[in-house]
Order: sequence, then structure tokens, then C-alpha cells
Amino acid sequence: MPDWYLILATVAAIVVVIIGVTVLNIHPFISLLIASVFLGLAADVPIEKLVGHFEQGVGDTLSSLTIIIGLGTVLGGMLAESGGGLQIANTLTKKLGVNKIHWAMMISGFIIGLPVFFEVGVVLLIPLVVAVSKSTKKSIILVGMPLIAGLSIVHGIIPPHPGAMTGIKIYNADVGSVLIYGLIVAIPSVIIAGPLFGKWISKRVTPSSSPKVGESSIYDSDENGLKEEDIKNGSLGANAAYLPTPGWSFFTVLLPIILILLSTFGPYLNLGEGFVTFVQFIGDPVIALLISVLVAFFTLKFNKKWNKGKFQAVAEHSLKPMAAIIFIIGAGGGFSGVLSAAGIGDVIGNISAALSVPPLVLAFVIAALVRVATGSATVSLITAAGIVAPAVAGMADVNTALLVIATGAGSLIFSHVNDGGFWLIKEYMGLSVKETFQTWTVLETLLSLTAFVCVLILNIFV
Repeated sequence: MPDWYLILATVAAIVVVIIGVTVLNIHPFISLLIASVFLGLAADVPIEKLVGHFEQGVGDTLSSLTIIIGLGTVLGGMLAESGGGLQIANTLTKKLGVNKIHWAMMISGFIIGLPVFFEVGVVLLIPLVVAVSKSTKKSIILVGMPLIAGLSIVHGIIPPHPGAMTGIKIYNADVGSVLIYGLIVAIPSVIIAGPLFGKWISKRVTPSSSPKVGESSIYDSDENGLKEEDIKNGSLGANAAYLPTPGWSFFTVLLPIILILLSTFGPYLNLGEGFVTFVQFIGDPVIALLISVLVAFFTLKFNKKWNKGKFQAVAEHSLKPMAAIIFIIGAGGGFSGVLSAAGIGDVIGNISAALSVPPLVLAFVIAALVRVATGSATVSLITAAGIVAPAVAGMADVNTALLVIATGAGSLIFSHVNDGGFWLIKEYMGLSVKETFQTWTVLETLLSLTAFVCVLILNIFV
């Protein structure tokens, strides 16, 4: 079958996904399934094997990823419900002071975002942003945008978040390397798109309406709510008695990262084969997150509002929304399986080599195009990785860890009206559509482009 025909079939399949998600409002899981069948038939994949290729792709992608997503979700839910996230944000705000409030918010978003999904972090911390903005008389854009930047960059490229873990699975990359390189890339990216851009844009954009703030679940009544004077005094007022300590909050959030890094550097410590085996075991993302959840049960549990049934309730509440994400990721893996069976990877690899398009650039561009078209970072990452992975499978000089990050960076670019995150930020920050483009859309694009440039620079040295 001619190469041009396979390329055309792949583009048509992606268009099927785009139309399904954006025009027909079909769930991405169904759209990816339909596109997989369409591509298999168009590319002349044997019809008796088509479903098998899709199922194998789903199984290969979700084999361990489901456990990681589940444990990470429970850990994030415990952090949110216990008030540990608010404790971290409040501590940083107090330490850095009013004049550096935008830096405190950036660091808060970055740290809290490690175990917490982006949407959960927004809902959890926007009430604090509003309170800080009112009490310090600082623009809510100055206070809020750095925090959102921290949440977004971590969600996009840092394991054990689903996007990064999916890319690691598809590209067969090392999770420790992705974590290290991801942190190196994320720090300058979030500084530029967070406090620096936030300070600049806050002088030029004033929200046209009031924020639409939801109440954090740790607050039962107004008398326990966060007061403006509490922010001025650097405390959480009546809520302080209900929250875990700052030290335990920070430790619980960072524990899975510490364990994963320990497994990466353990072999270089010359402490014996037994030690290396042990740290690699506890540093496996599944075990690292399991340990962290068990530790969190003790470090975050013992405050007045946690009873015996709270842990189970938090786990159940946190896991329910993950079904949709797991199905989308699974369908994306199935789509990748059909792409591989159709031989698209070889075609893309040959074209990339002929045109001298570096794999990092190819991955970023494809992810960015799908992101703009569908509005889904997850769909764009999975689609791009499924196309690029087979193409680079035989290339010895490709850094797969950086390939994961480059794809993740592309999946963040130019969030607009077809992205649920666009409307979430608009409503919670009290912005108009135009103001959301001027702030959130530009912020996401800055994150994406800066991260990609950092990947290209890092690729020179590693």
C-alpha cells in the first residue's frame, strides 16, 4: 500500500477524532474507538485481527498505568480533603511575604500539583487565591496565574501524572530520567509563564467580573472559613486545628518523588547489590505511590475532621471521576496499536528521515496540532506518541525521556474554547472570554514553547 495513502488514512482518522470530539460532542473514548476501526479498515488491516490489535494496544497501555492513576488519585484526594494543600500554600505565602506572593503561589501550585490533578488543584486552591487577592489588594491575575502555571506544567510533563506515564509507557522510557529531565525543563518554564508573565499581564488585564469560587470541602461552615485577617496574619485561623502540619504536608506530597529519584540514583551509591534491588523496588511508581498513600493515611489523617470511614470515602470519591480518563487512555492505546499494525510508524519514520525532521520536533508538532484541534491534552499526547513511537523504535540516538517531555509540551499549547480547562479558569477567575485568551491561553502557550525550547537545549547535553 503506498505511503501517501497510509498518511492520508492516518490524517483522516485524526480528523474523525476531531469531528467526534468537537463537532458531534462524542466522548473521546468513543471517538478514538471509531477512528481506530476506520483506520484499520482504510489501511487494510485484516478484519479478523483488527479488534485484537486494538485490544492489545489497550492492554499494553493500561497494564500498570491503571494502578498508578488510581493510587495517585487517592493520594491527591487525601491531600485535598485533609487540607494539606492549603497548609502548603499558606506556609509558602507566610514565608515569602506579600511582595513575593506570586512566587509563593507558583511554588504552591508546583508542589501541590505533583500528586493532584490540575482540575482538583484549581478547585482546591482558587478560594485561597481569592482570599489572598482581597486581603493584599493584589490583582487576582497576579496571584492566580502563577499558581495555575505550576499546576499545569506538572500535570503535563511530570510523572506520575497520567500524561507523562502514558508517554513513558508508549515510548518505553525510563521513569526516573523523565522525572529528572522533566523537573529541569519545568522550572524555567513555570517561572517564565507563571510569576514573570503573571506580573506583566496583571498590569494590562483587569477581570470584568467576580470569581466563581467553590468552597473547599474541609470547611463546614462560615465560622470555620478562611478570613481576610487570617491571610494578613499568615495563618489559617479557625481551620488550623483541622489541618495536618506543614512539615507532614510537604513530606507526604514529595515522598513518591523522593522514592523514584532514590531508585534512579541508588545504583551509583555503591552500597551493594541488595541495596540497589531494594531502592529500585520501592522506587517503582506503583510501589512508591502505594507507600505514599499508606504514609498519608497517618500523616494527613489525624485531624479533628477525619473519622474511621473518611479514608474509604475519600478513596471512593477520588476514584469515581477517573473512569473516563482511564477509558480515554485505554482507547488511545488501542488507537496506537492499530496505527502500529497499519505500518504508519515505518512510513512516518521514513518521511522524517528523508525530510531530516528530528523526532523531538515531530512529536511536539503533532501533539500541538492535535491539541489545538481537539482541546484535549490527553488525546493529543496519546495520538502523537502512537504515531511517533513506531517511527523512532529503531533509532539508537533518540532520547526517549526527552521525547516524552517534548510530546507533553506540545499537548499543552494554545488552550482555547474546545478545552474544558479554558472554561474552568474563566469561571473560577471571573474572566471574560477575551480575558481568558489574554491570560490562560497565552500562559499555556508560553509553558509549551518554553518547555520545548528547554528540551532542545537539554538534548544537546544528554
